[in-house]
Amino acid sequence: MGKPSRIAIDGPAASGKSTVGKLVAERLGYLYFDTGVMYRAVTWACLERGVAIADEEAVTHLAEALRIDVTRPTVADGRQATVLVDGADVTWQIRRPEVDANVSPVSAYPGVRAALTAQQRRIGTAGRVVMVGRDIGTVVMPDAELKIYLDAAVEERARRRYAEILARGEQADYEAVLEGMRRRDVIDSTRATAPLRVAADAVVIDSTCLSIEQVVETIEQLWRADGRKRRGL
Repeated sequence: MGKPSRIAIDGPAASGKSTVGKLVAERLGYLYFDTGVMYRAVTWACLERGVAIADEEAVTHLAEALRIDVTRPTVADGRQATVLVDGADVTWQIRRPEVDANVSPVSAYPGVRAALTAQQRRIGTAGRVVMVGRDIGTVVMPDAELKIYLDAAVEERARRRYAEILARGEQADYEAVLEGMRRRDVIDSTRATAPLRVAADAVVIDSTCLSIEQVVETIEQLWRADGRKRRGL
């Protein structure tokens, strides 16, 4: 059996998915694909074209009409990938504060999720990709050759997020961050559309007491192992 060409990494907020996924992709020479950028791209397009974020039907129609592509970095400016909307490079535009403030409701619309799932599958079908999200192994790429569910105790995930906020020079209260993390976990795992859950054939990695390097090495071992042995590592 050949090496896995499609790697799905799912998990709750602040479990380390993005950091680990990016490093694994770099080591394997794969495309790093954080599916969250697609929801940001739709949000940016709505703001640019005057589509009301609260208008679910209009936002969904726009998501269905857009062609969104994610490729390896085309410019050496620190980007993790290049994001194209109908051929235009919007990699940095989708990181603007106004997109941050509006992406949550957009990503919750079932029609938007359905439209973007189809686009995510299109990119995943090409292979040599590390795709990161909350429903990759269960919904987007259920046939991925290697599925990882990266988890960590909620207290540790809150500590990581708290440290990130302080590192940016912003104020934060750990208990408030912890409560927000618990609330996000409930929302993600109980939502009607594509809830966060462990795929039946996923390998669960608890990163609570592991370094980033240890997690990356574990995934590399799974990637190199014979398919029949992966779940036993």
